[in-house]
Amino acid sequence: MKILANDGISQDGIDILESNGFEVISTKVAQNQLENYINEHNIDVILVRNSTQVRQELMDACPSIKLIGSADIDMDNIDIQYAEDNGLHVINTPSATSNSVAELVFAHLFGMVRFLHSSNREMPLEGDSRFKELKKAYSQGIELRGKTLGIIGFGKVGKEVAKIGLGLGMNIIATDNLVKNATITVDFFNGQKIAINIDTVSKNELLKEADFITLHVTAQEDYIISANDIEKMKDGVGIINAAKGGILNEVDLVKAIESGKVQFAGLDVFETEPEPAVQLLMNPEISLTPHIGAATKEAQVRIGVELANQIIELLG
Repeated sequence: MKILANDGISQDGIDILESNGFEVISTKVAQNQLENYINEHNIDVILVRNSTQVRQELMDACPSIKLIGSADIDMDNIDIQYAEDNGLHVINTPSATSNSVAELVFAHLFGMVRFLHSSNREMPLEGDSRFKELKKAYSQGIELRGKTLGIIGFGKVGKEVAKIGLGLGMNIIATDNLVKNATITVDFFNGQKIAINIDTVSKNELLKEADFITLHVTAQEDYIISANDIEKMKDGVGIINAAKGGILNEVDLVKAIESGKVQFAGLDVFETEPEPAVQLLMNPEISLTPHIGAATKEAQVRIGVELANQIIELLG
């Protein structure tokens, strides 16, 4: 069987597949050429990320396809229901990137509370001439230990965020429409572990109580955080979005930062990706990364291995 890994797959995944008799093609095929390529090469499996669309029209035009695999948590780029209704397997790896995204959340958190996002801009320019001034400007940082972290969306990533927060000594509160409570197990390097039960709270309670709020939900029809929600938050709150562009009202966020209601924000995803609004890029109180939450070497290995094992189980 032939597998087109159109947006790539780790070598570990390729090795597993090839050792089980699959042929893996890692050629990047443009969206408008995908139909012809699949049919010409009689592709059985297509593996994609969000940059490749697998819609009904492509499935209808490519009868050789038996399985569609996604390397992303969200599969907005795939017509999943149509695929399954027509007997196609659709797989992804929701657990593979959870820790990577969670660690990025804390990279933003640590950077924000110690002003690294700002000092890393200023020090290269004026660190030699304004060292004492900059030292004074960035000497009002705070510690995460003892602070309350509010997690909106208590799925796989939200629970990984909770683990790290608990390990740091933070108070964790979470809200989720489907999850009422969860047992979070914090594993330590020496094999010891502790289990802590967390009951979810209402969104309004979370907004009022949290010192920092991090978003971990899928795409929504409307914003889950906008001006009305921000108004309910503590003064000086920090907000992080490493989940999905379009769930946080970025215009309202900038206004809240300018008014002082929100002290800082960390953004890995953007409403107008891949061209984030200039107001966000130029704002000195926003810590920015270019949608790299899942982009660690370890996560890519896990994705490749998990996809390979699922393909073998279903088609091997």
